[in-house]
Amino acid sequence: MHLHHLRTHRSDENLAREGQLAWKLASVATDPVELDDDVVDMVVNRVIDNAAVAAASIARGPVVSARSQALAHPVSIGGDGATVFGADAARRTSPEWAAWANGVAVRELDFHDTFLAAEYSHPGDNIPPIVAVAQHLAANRGLTGRDVVRGIATGYEIQIDLVKAISLHKHKIDHVAHLGPSAAAGIGTLLGLDQETIFQAIGQALHTTTATRQSRKGEISTWKAHAPAFAGKMAVEAVDRAMRGQTSPVPIYEGEDGVIAWLLDGPDASYEVPLPEVGEAKRAILDSYTKEHSAEYQAQAWIDLARKLHDEYPLILDASHIESITLHTSHHTHYVIGSGANDPQKYDPDASRETLDHSIPYIFTVALQDGSWDHAESYSPERAHRPDTVELWKKVTTVEDEEWTRRYHSNDIAEKAFGGRVVIKLADGGEIVDEIAVADAHPLGARPFAREQYVQKFRTLAEWALTPDEIERFLDVAQRLPELGPDELGGLTFNVAPGALVGVEIPEGLF
Repeated sequence: MHLHHLRTHRSDENLAREGQLAWKLASVATDPVELDDDVVDMVVNRVIDNAAVAAASIARGPVVSARSQALAHPVSIGGDGATVFGADAARRTSPEWAAWANGVAVRELDFHDTFLAAEYSHPGDNIPPIVAVAQHLAANRGLTGRDVVRGIATGYEIQIDLVKAISLHKHKIDHVAHLGPSAAAGIGTLLGLDQETIFQAIGQALHTTTATRQSRKGEISTWKAHAPAFAGKMAVEAVDRAMRGQTSPVPIYEGEDGVIAWLLDGPDASYEVPLPEVGEAKRAILDSYTKEHSAEYQAQAWIDLARKLHDEYPLILDASHIESITLHTSHHTHYVIGSGANDPQKYDPDASRETLDHSIPYIFTVALQDGSWDHAESYSPERAHRPDTVELWKKVTTVEDEEWTRRYHSNDIAEKAFGGRVVIKLADGGEIVDEIAVADAHPLGARPFAREQYVQKFRTLAEWALTPDEIERFLDVAQRLPELGPDELGGLTFNVAPGALVGVEIPEGLF
């Protein structure tokens, strides 16, 4: 890896293309270096993972809405169109709308992969737009599964490299501002576009995907699932414009009125962005990790610790035995999903699901009492209103611990941690103290996810909505991804079983 020094430049400095971050990102995208076998395997795992959580969410309101929007649009004339999760594979739509619908389905339950560093991210959000474009142009350009894998590896590499260096949330900018450029670059790799075209697409994608973090603050709305899908849709459109010769604001990051100067750390800011050398394998996907539980990633380890405590200390299942529970954790966990956010909604039984999956006091309470976590039942209104849960929930708070903050931001993967230490004060004066660094499913956790676990996650989450034959068909296609021919890429989707969506109301809009 090399570090690209990034800072703002006055207009009269005339920063050359070669010195601009967007140009360097485009260079990564155009590098023809071969992929390592473990990277290829992990790409397949994440394609399965995305489909699993999409199947679980296929009847939820935001997903139904996005799917109905996508299917209201015909296939564009430049290709064969792309598939939409939940619809018959023969019913295609234009790629940007397929990216939109599938992006919402993947993101709705907050249940797919993550990478956390200076910023946080869900790099699996790169997959829907890249696959949509691949399906659309497979026949025209002879695209194969290997091309798809290469495009996805680029998307992961660039988003994760940006996340390692540039904090967005510190300035209340939503994390999808790193996704627009990475998805555009991944599409560029998929299509074998030249560096200038990818450079322009990256700039346009960044310019159109910066927004505030209010989508993840206070009363969290359904837009939380739409935000990354919108970034993916914008990336597809940015690539289309760039391929037609249209240009972007330059320099997009470094300009005196650009992203760094006015949205991030200001005119005097500088960053060191790690990027692969030319000819160096793209391996960033291996630094990311998926979720065993449907909740914000910083909650994953806490759920596992709560399940452990549930089994070891039956007395704490009675809320009257507990005086207080304090979670000593990182700055980010405390201020984003903890009591440090100062969001009363995080303690409100009537809060939206989107809010509760960003409330570690709620999540820890339910996991502690139940000894388990379910993507649907754990968020149900009945579960949130249970009197003993509400009683205990109010006793759970978070505090920042400098050591856990340091480990959260460590660039040493072996040291990086997303958990903390819990102190449970009992009514009789006693204490229970325990800690956890990473989730059980983390690569360094007690039960790391491998292909077997990804496949089982898909089977478990899809069994209510897909026929057994469709489950096995999809798993066969997905696991053969690196060898798929152009005529097989359309199989990277699933159709729901007859009757699975009976009673689901299709909303009406403009289209």
